[in-house]
Amino acid sequence: MSLSHAINAARSGLQVSGLRADIVATNVANATTPGYVRRSVLLSETIVGADTQGVRAVGIDRARDAGLTSERMSLTSDLSRASVMASAWQSISSRVGDSADGSGLFGMMSDLESTLKAAQATPESKATANAVLDAARALTNEFNSLSKMAANQRAEADREIADGVDIVNKALRDIEALNAQISKMDRTTSQAAALMDERQRVLDTVSEYLPVEAVQRDYGMIDVVTKEGVFLLNGTARQIEFTGSNAFGPDQTFDGGQLSGLKVGDTDLTPGGSNWSAASSGLFGALFTLRDNDLPEFSSQLDTVAEDLVARLSADGIDPTTTTGEFGLFADPGTPGDPGLAGRISVNAAVDPAQGGEVWRLRDGMNAASEGAPGNNSVLSAMIEALTSGRSISENGIQGSFTASQLSAHLSSMAGQRRISNEAVLSSTSAQQTMALEAEQSQTGVDVDAQMQDLLMIEQAYAANARVIEVASQMIQRLMEL
Repeated sequence: MSLSHAINAARSGLQVSGLRADIVATNVANATTPGYVRRSVLLSETIVGADTQGVRAVGIDRARDAGLTSERMSLTSDLSRASVMASAWQSISSRVGDSADGSGLFGMMSDLESTLKAAQATPESKATANAVLDAARALTNEFNSLSKMAANQRAEADREIADGVDIVNKALRDIEALNAQISKMDRTTSQAAALMDERQRVLDTVSEYLPVEAVQRDYGMIDVVTKEGVFLLNGTARQIEFTGSNAFGPDQTFDGGQLSGLKVGDTDLTPGGSNWSAASSGLFGALFTLRDNDLPEFSSQLDTVAEDLVARLSADGIDPTTTTGEFGLFADPGTPGDPGLAGRISVNAAVDPAQGGEVWRLRDGMNAASEGAPGNNSVLSAMIEALTSGRSISENGIQGSFTASQLSAHLSSMAGQRRISNEAVLSSTSAQQTMALEAEQSQTGVDVDAQMQDLLMIEQAYAANARVIEVASQMIQRLMEL
């Protein structure tokens, strides 16, 4: 090898070592940056004729594992769904209360029984009668509040769906724009690697809302398709369509046509549907499940408990002043039989001074024209008997024979079981997603220790090339002195 060849080879080695050191520095600096993928320098020999003239950098490579990334994205969708479901049911369970500590609906039902028993013992006491009235008001207010909470959560889910559709549509347009940029440039440059990282971050945003996969296309571009096979981006971004609603009463349902679903063109993506294209997971999966299934079911169960309470205290034989079909202590001011009773139930106006009634009618009967004997507790005793007797129920997922308190406790238990079930799914999914993320990062992320080892090797290569140039310089100097 001639001196010139040695100097050229060493000079190219110094240049490559400098570039490799820059890439290592970039990797270490972005070790904790979400979505950053480890870079490395692609090297090739420089051949002139039949001789090696050194080394050259031919591009920047991004570490990648399409299989692990796809699995991690799928589990991200599942984790997003599980997180929303667990959070929603934790909120519902907490609000309904726990029968174990006597809070919430169960506690108020127990308070009503207790005050009725006190009034039975002292039917002449206005104080105990007022205590019964206060307990009844508190119970109806709780039913109304729980019904309103369910409606509000349905409305919130609908708003979040609308917001999510906007986010996903924007993300798909961003991916289309990034595809265009990447396709027009050298895909082995640092700039292209940065754009690919950004595109993956945007794709990860889409995967939080519904499970998707990236399909590799020519010139470094990708298409985006749901797990069910619906293209959301096929060269150009497609528009997901959704129309928010302002009404979420018991009659507003997706199946009834009052609420919107998700569509791409003529293809229905609405989660929970029976069609092949229905999205199976992600935030959309959770939000539609809450809006169209879980919360309406919870509202119907509330209605069942409220209807049971109204029916118990309106039964024939309790109040001699009422006829069949008339309300007892609790009334439905709407149309009996219509859904949404829990949101309408109220204390009978006949016993409520705030509505023009008289509290003594608790003792003497709802239609009593005047006060009766102060020691008569027959109506109060019949109310207690009605509340503490078993009554068979088989509707809206509630089956069995219950007293009034047992039924409210059963509702609390059902909410608690749903919370525990969803928290178990969340825990399992979170563990799986963490494992997938760690596996992906082990292949594509930055290991700082490994980068430091690479840097030592780069330093040694740099020193060796520098030494070659130094020796060549000394040889040339000696030749000049001859």
